[in-house]
Amino acid sequence: MRKLLAYPLTCIYFLFFGLSLLIFHPIQWFCFTVFGYKAHKTSVDLLQFCLMRCINLLGSTQTLINPYKLDNSQPVIIVSNHQSMADIPPLIWYFRKHHVKFVSKKELGKGIPSISFNLRHGGSALIDRKNPKQAITAIKKFADYIEATNRAAVIFPEGTRSRDGKPKPFHTKGLETLIKYIPSAIIIPVTINNSWKNLRYGKFPLGIGNNITFTAHKPVKPSEFDTTEALLTYIETTIKDSIEI
Repeated sequence: MRKLLAYPLTCIYFLFFGLSLLIFHPIQWFCFTVFGYKAHKTSVDLLQFCLMRCINLLGSTQTLINPYKLDNSQPVIIVSNHQSMADIPPLIWYFRKHHVKFVSKKELGKGIPSISFNLRHGGSALIDRKNPKQAITAIKKFADYIEATNRAAVIFPEGTRSRDGKPKPFHTKGLETLIKYIPSAIIIPVTINNSWKNLRYGKFPLGIGNNITFTAHKPVKPSEFDTTEALLTYIETTIKDSIEI
């Protein structure tokens, strides 16, 4: 019965999701071209709010659990597990005061209304996962930008989405590069739960009635750890220990 109900709700979701991307694409272009970064960021934030409301059409909720007061006067690195594309809008919205930017695969930089435009013009890094040299160079440039602007970098060390909620091994080279070139950053480990259930049936229909949570753990500074390896171990353990399977 649950899966049968998912079919019409998924159709409604895709309708409003697609409309949101199409409507906000020219809005983003206009804001960026005419008014610049600040207006463009506002349009991107509003798009994320609309995309989160689209998830609500599936009977699902999204909740941030964050008992910590975050300082927005210094750069931030948000490190998270990755379960579905539904992870993205809440991270941008909930941490919007930090001006969230992403390390993303280059394929997402073209062909997707609103999303590709923001990745290309909003300050994110587009990397070629088949070209490690290009990826590290792009991440270094991205890190310099985050350090200079006191904004937030989001990175998913798993490299790809977990389709059953079980965490994949962390590939830490990109994260190490961010830590090295954003020396003043505060690092926030984030655990995402239940987002993978949106795809429990595949791409159609989508899963319904899920309580998706984003748990922000205690922010840490690299200087609090004796070695980078100890810091990386702490981040991975902290994130994975809170994943619910």
